[in-house]
Amino acid sequence: MSKASGKIVVITGCTRGLGHALTGYFVHDGAIVIGCGRTALTADPAPPQSFSIVDVSNDAHVSAWAKRALAEHGAPDLLINNAAVIAPNAPLWEVGAEAFRRVMDVNVTGTANVIRHFVPAMIARGKGVIVNFSSGWGRSTSPEVAPYCASKWAIEGLTQALAQELPPGLAAIALNPGIIDTEMLRSCFGSEAGHYPSPAQWVKAAGPFLLGLAAKDNGRALTVPGGS
Repeated sequence: MSKASGKIVVITGCTRGLGHALTGYFVHDGAIVIGCGRTALTADPAPPQSFSIVDVSNDAHVSAWAKRALAEHGAPDLLINNAAVIAPNAPLWEVGAEAFRRVMDVNVTGTANVIRHFVPAMIARGKGVIVNFSSGWGRSTSPEVAPYCASKWAIEGLTQALAQELPPGLAAIALNPGIIDTEMLRSCFGSEAGHYPSPAQWVKAAGPFLLGLAAKDNGRALTVPGGS
């Protein structure tokens, strides 16, 4: 029996990039995946898998999605806050207010919204792992990506504080996935992104790594093996 068999996994941002790769991995490995994204999946998987169009930055949308998911499936074993956006490369003073706000709303407020509506059920159950996707840019910085850096540094701090608030049996982990050839990376690196692993290659290490996380990892800032 696989590690994922029968586990309930919630993933945000599941329609593209790393979230899409993880969704495929967990479904194939026998998990029940409850996913959301800003757009629909190209093909709807059969039940008990569940996928919804949700803007995680909208608390009311997340609340309604979580109520449906929890009523159907119960508390997740693994909650992955993956959904994120990035602003076009530019010096900070050239980033418009709306572009800056969108990065913070999705990457930080969206993560908090999902935690707000799923974690109480995990606490009541007495177990579960919350993984908030950070970045190398949540632990270092580069020019022209200041809003994204700010959002991921916020995720690191938010996760550390959450870890101190959780009761025994649960874990909150900030995870740097590494440098992966995604649409987001190409918006920053251009064709140079092609020098890095694809999501399909990355998930071969990331999937088992995520399934191996447990309460003992609470508060740790980790990186997927092989990531940068």
